[in-house]
This record gives sequence, C-alpha cells and structure tokens, in this order.
Amino acid sequence: MGKVKNARRVADNEAMAKVKMLRTSPQKLNLVAAMIRGKKVDRALTDLTFSNKRIAADVKKCLQSAIANAENNHNLDVDELIVAEAYVGKNLTLKRGRPRARGRFGKILKPFSELTILVRQNEEQA
Repeated sequence: MGKVKNARRVADNEAMAKVKMLRTSPQKLNLVAAMIRGKKVDRALTDLTFSNKRIAADVKKCLQSAIANAENNHNLDVDELIVAEAYVGKNLTLKRGRPRARGRFGKILKPFSELTILVRQNEEQA
C-alpha cells in the first residue's frame, strides 16, 4: 500500500521549471520573459546569453532546468522544444527605509519575483 501517484500538472508533451525568490521586480522580469516566449529553446538560450539585462542569467538557468526536465524526466526531444509559456508572479517585498529631511522617512521597497517556464515539444514538424 504505497502512495497514489500524483497526476501530472502539464500535458504529456510538456515540461515545466519554476524559480522563486528572484531579486528583481516582476515588471523588469517580465521584459526578459517576453523576449523568449514562443521561440525555439536554442534561439531563446542564445538571446538570453547575449542579453544586457542582469536577470537574464537567472532566466537562462530556469530555461535550462526546463529543458533538462523535458529530456530526463519526460523523454522529449530537445531539438523540437519551444518555449510555450513564460510567466511571472509577485513574491514577497522587503520593506526598507531611509531617513529624509524634516524627520520624514523615505520608503524603499525591495521586491522579489517568481518565474515559471513551460516548454512544449512541437508536434507539427514531425
């Protein structure tokens, strides 16, 4: 009497990777995520490698994790993978502050984000 296996959260031709607590705002992270949506994974990796955005390295690491999940866990062909979805969510925000003139307090917000990348094996070309 073992545990019942959990149902997959994605389809049979998909794989997912998620990274939490990325130290950037969701708005800035979404700019990088929009850059790779709908592209083939090799093209997306190239774009992230040569991007000037600081957070692009973390997005690249998440994409590589999704590719590895597709290859090792779900036996998908890496050459036919596309970035089906890349979406961003908010995480916690650190509240910091700085003293300002006349006894006031300047609020400094340090937001964190989370990123989910879903890769799909392209079936039309087969």
